[in-house]
Amino acid sequence: MNPPLAGVLTVSDRCARAQAADTAGPAVARLLEEHAGCRIAARHCVPDDADDIARTLQQWVNDGLDIIATTGGTGLSPRDVTPEAAARLIQRPWPGLMELARARTGATFPRAYLSRGIAGIAHRSIIFTLPGSEKAARQQLEAFIDLLPHAVHILRGGDHPPASA
Repeated sequence: MNPPLAGVLTVSDRCARAQAADTAGPAVARLLEEHAGCRIAARHCVPDDADDIARTLQQWVNDGLDIIATTGGTGLSPRDVTPEAAARLIQRPWPGLMELARARTGATFPRAYLSRGIAGIAHRSIIFTLPGSEKAARQQLEAFIDLLPHAVHILRGGDHPPASA
C-alpha cells in the first residue's frame, strides 16, 4: 500500500506575516512521517481567516490527501476560527478522535480542554485541528496517531482485520 499522503496547515496571523517562526507545523509533519508512515505532500501557513483556511483545506481534499492536520486557531479567542472553517468541509464528524486527544492530554494538563479542536472526514480525507502551541499539538497528535494508519486503510476501501482469537 502507498504511504498516506498528508498535509499540515499552520493557522497563525503572526506566522503568515513572518513575524514568528512556525514550530508546531514542522513538529506535526515529523510525527506524521515518523509514526504514521505519511509522506508530507503539502505544507502551508495561512492567517486566522476562515475563508483562507477552508480554501486550503478544500484544495487538499480535492488533491486526494489522506490526512490533513491543522495547527492553531482552536482556542477561545475571537480570531480562533479553525474548527468552524474545517466544519465547512467535514461531511462525517469524528468527535471521538479529539475527545481522545483531550482526555489523554487533559489528564496531566487541564488546559487541553480549552481546545475546541474537531475531526472528521471530507470525501476520503481525515481532517483534524490541533492547538497552535508546538507542545500541545505534539501531545494531542501523539494521543491518537496510532489510529491513523488503520483509518486511512479503511477510507481507501480496505477491510477490517479479522478479530484475534
